[in-house]
Amino acid sequence: MLVGLLTAVAASICYGTGSVLQAVGSRKSARREAATSGVTQHGGPSLSSTAKAAMTWEFIVGTILDFVGFGLGALAARLLPLFLSQTIISANLVITAVLSIRLLGIRLTRAEWTSIGVVCSALILLATAAGPEGSGHTPMATHWWLLAISLLLMVGGTVVVRLLGARAAILAGLLSGLGFGALGVGVRVLDGIDPFDPVALVCDPALYAILIAGTGGMYLHTVALQIGSVNGATAALVVGETVLPGAIGVLWLGDTSRPGFGWLAVAGFVLAVAGAVAVAWFGRSESEEPTPLPLPEREPAGVG
Repeated sequence: MLVGLLTAVAASICYGTGSVLQAVGSRKSARREAATSGVTQHGGPSLSSTAKAAMTWEFIVGTILDFVGFGLGALAARLLPLFLSQTIISANLVITAVLSIRLLGIRLTRAEWTSIGVVCSALILLATAAGPEGSGHTPMATHWWLLAISLLLMVGGTVVVRLLGARAAILAGLLSGLGFGALGVGVRVLDGIDPFDPVALVCDPALYAILIAGTGGMYLHTVALQIGSVNGATAALVVGETVLPGAIGVLWLGDTSRPGFGWLAVAGFVLAVAGAVAVAWFGRSESEEPTPLPLPEREPAGVG
């Protein structure tokens, strides 16, 4: 349990730091693209502008941290109940909010600090209440369903986000969170890990669900950071990657709380999600938005 908790916390730090660095890179790219056709006809970022955002050094470092966080999060999902591992990892919103002070010039209000305190307290409640994780053994049909749902969410969601354009920031964040949540479920049910069996691993549809959900989730998170606030996008991601996987873990994978501590687990789960959303709600700031490029000054009439 202790190893799982430390692994989940480390994953949360990597994800939170990565999100802020990716936001810095996205905004730098947005400023460069402000005077060009870097948007679609619906007002959202074009594929080229998203690709350029991914080529900034800040975004590259943030992505490397995301990959490290992915590995740590995958290990945590195997060691802890999903409602605990995903919630701790989702606390990266707190890391994001704090680092935003330094890297994005955002000042946290008393309400934001209070919300951060609620999240930290909720995580303590969850850690106290968590019992043993379930086995993760599920019928192969469940693995196929996970692949189909991941494909539908990531491909269909990308199409909808691009159609909505600049209005899709929260939706993109939510869909990216659902993608990362599906990734967590896939890691939990994946065959061929223990004991290691490469043939079973490659033949398991859950492996391809992990690849699709992870790739799609990263793309949609990038889009959300380009068109919305970093805290707002991350809060939507928190809800997506916490609520549904936690429910799946309890209902279908056998995750449980300690005997007599079920109420504490529920209270901690609700407080963690509510606190994360509150951080984003109170943290919406104009200073987070990309600064438009200044227009060239015109010479006074009659000069020259």
